[in-house]
Amino acid sequence: MRIVFMGTPDFAVPSLQALIAAGHEVCAVYTQPDKPQGRKQILTPPPVKTLAMEHNIPVFQPQTLKNEDEQAQLRALAPEVIIVVAYGKLLPKAVLDIPPRGCINVHGSLLPRWRGAAPIQWSVIAGDQKAGVTTMLMAEGLDTGDMLLKYETEVGARETAGELFDRLAQAGAELLVRTLVELDSITPTPQEDSQSCYAHMLDKAMAVIDWSKSAHEIDCLIRGLNPWPIALTTLHGARLKIYAAQPVDGAGKPGEVLVSDAKKGLVVACGAGALALEEIQLVGGKRMKSADFLRGHAVEKATVLGESKE
Repeated sequence: MRIVFMGTPDFAVPSLQALIAAGHEVCAVYTQPDKPQGRKQILTPPPVKTLAMEHNIPVFQPQTLKNEDEQAQLRALAPEVIIVVAYGKLLPKAVLDIPPRGCINVHGSLLPRWRGAAPIQWSVIAGDQKAGVTTMLMAEGLDTGDMLLKYETEVGARETAGELFDRLAQAGAELLVRTLVELDSITPTPQEDSQSCYAHMLDKAMAVIDWSKSAHEIDCLIRGLNPWPIALTTLHGARLKIYAAQPVDGAGKPGEVLVSDAKKGLVVACGAGALALEEIQLVGGKRMKSADFLRGHAVEKATVLGESKE
């Protein structure tokens, strides 16, 4: 099948790889413009562009698809179908109408739950027991199109958003190839809008831990914000990132250090239950096990982390 592929981050790479491996004619790749990254702000191509160039696939990086010149260029490529995987731009109706087989999106959730930009992370933050991938025919709304196929999986009890992200990226690629094989026999299923919820983009402001919440809720937040932006609190006024923790029994004032032991590590009281902090990083320091951290930093029992809300 003659395909134009639109995608940008790591999540989209396995899907493009799978299309190439399945023998489809990927005639062009559309991706976001190169962006400065790192402390030195080096202009860096998106992962999808790197893969496309390795396979000598023409790459287009328009700022917008809303102008007629860009749409004419896309129309001239004559794709049978456009595949969209985490492209990062909404497609105008004029673009959706170009391919005769439609535009197919690979979305990292069990739609209609978690429409939007960060569905995998929000699945973990919300404590969902199941997550997955949906292929759908794209419509003008945000992730509102008719569904084609779904892949469903259990969310691991200790799984981070990053780990789930990697699993679903691979599963999405396999589901996409299967969707194209079965396209003529699939009956699209409309979404139940009443069952939808929205996964807005993550930001650093939401990373601050509210210790008045339950240990389970905070644990889900910590796992859902790993690898970015990483949940944080304060210790003696300094920022403390928490990469991993484990709910345990315990009670005290929210944020209160219940255990501070170079062998047992740190245990902190929550609104319900407590959290054993496993991997932490003090601002300016290295990421380490909390037990190792305590060998070089004095943390008294009854110290209160962050600011608890009454």
